[in-house]
Amino acid sequence: VTIAMVREGDELVAYLPAQPPAGKLEYFVELSNQGQTVQLVKDAIVIRYKGRVPPFILIPHIFFMFFAMLFSLRTGIEAFVKGPYLLKYTILTTIFLIIGGGMLGPVVQKYAFGAYWTGWPFGHDLTDNKTLIALLGWVIAWNRIRKNPANRGWAIAAAIILIAVYLIPHSVLGSELDYGNGQVITGKR
Repeated sequence: VTIAMVREGDELVAYLPAQPPAGKLEYFVELSNQGQTVQLVKDAIVIRYKGRVPPFILIPHIFFMFFAMLFSLRTGIEAFVKGPYLLKYTILTTIFLIIGGGMLGPVVQKYAFGAYWTGWPFGHDLTDNKTLIALLGWVIAWNRIRKNPANRGWAIAAAIILIAVYLIPHSVLGSELDYGNGQVITGKR
């Protein structure tokens, strides 16, 4: 499909057709003038559409996920230096991650893409799966440190896992609309 650009003031603009949540468009921009065509970008651009997530859900989700990472780093340092607040910081990290990723994350997913959970065992959504791995890491660390504060290596491992999880881009292998049948393929390949 070709969409013509129109002049709006000093700019050339084109409006892409709206898509349902999980719909994707792949496009590129070409400018033509007097029989000459120039492609502005080498590779096609892909955009994925999502539903509107209410701010009263999204803002707390971001807040709790941010503080989960902040406290994870602080807890890892506390474990490394054998500090006295290891259990306290482990508990806080785990609580922030449970609320942000375990409770609010699925609600954000539902608003954005139509399903609460699309990770294992239901699908392959990497965001859900990496959240699950991080949560398991911190719950195990909390359990081990609660039983024996000398188990500080568990907090260091959980902090490293969370850093690795945060380095993976968000929404990789997520929900996609199958344009052939109009169904959302939620995290399945």
